[in-house]
Amino acid sequence: MTDPARCPWASTDPLYAAYHDTEWGVPVRDPHRVFELLCLEGAQAGLAWITILRKREGYRSAFEGFAVERMAAYTYDDRARLLADARIVRNRAKIDAFIGNAQAWLRLEDPVAVLWSFVNGRPLVNRWRTIHEVPAQTERSKALSRELRGHGFRFVGPTICYALMQSAGLVNDHLIGCFRHAQVAE
Repeated sequence: MTDPARCPWASTDPLYAAYHDTEWGVPVRDPHRVFELLCLEGAQAGLAWITILRKREGYRSAFEGFAVERMAAYTYDDRARLLADARIVRNRAKIDAFIGNAQAWLRLEDPVAVLWSFVNGRPLVNRWRTIHEVPAQTERSKALSRELRGHGFRFVGPTICYALMQSAGLVNDHLIGCFRHAQVAE
C-alpha cells in the first residue's frame, strides 16, 4: 500500500505527517487548544515549525498545559525557570509574549469568537494546487494581527496569524490533491 498524497511539507518527517494527517487545518473552537496554538505559532517566529513540534510536549509541561489563568499570573521567578528550561526555545521575548498574551486573552470576553469572526464563523476552503500558491499572509490575517495587537497581544504579526488560521482550521489550506483537503471541512 502506498502512502496517501499529502501536502508536500508534510512528507519530510513522520512527526510532520502525523500532525498534518490528524491536526493541521481541523477547525478548533476549544479556547484552551486555540490559546496553545496561538502560543506555539508565536514560538515558531524565525524558526521551522518542526522545531516547535518536536518541543511541543516540553512547552506543554513548562507552561503547565497552557493553563491561561496560571500563565497570566507568572512572576519573575517563573520567567527565570522558563529561560532555564531546555525543553523549550529559551527566548526571553517569546516567553514574555506568552505571559502577556495570557493576560490579554483573559481580558477578552470571547477570544475564540474574535478569531473566528475573521472568517465569519466558518472555515474558508481554499483550492490551492501547488504549495507555491499558498500565501504567507492575507488581508484577513493582517486584519486579525491588527485586532490582536490592539488588545495587547505580541508575536501576532500577519504571517503568524495566518499560520494560526491554518493550524486552527479557520482556513483549509490543504492542497486539492491532498487526501485531507476534503476531510477537514466543518
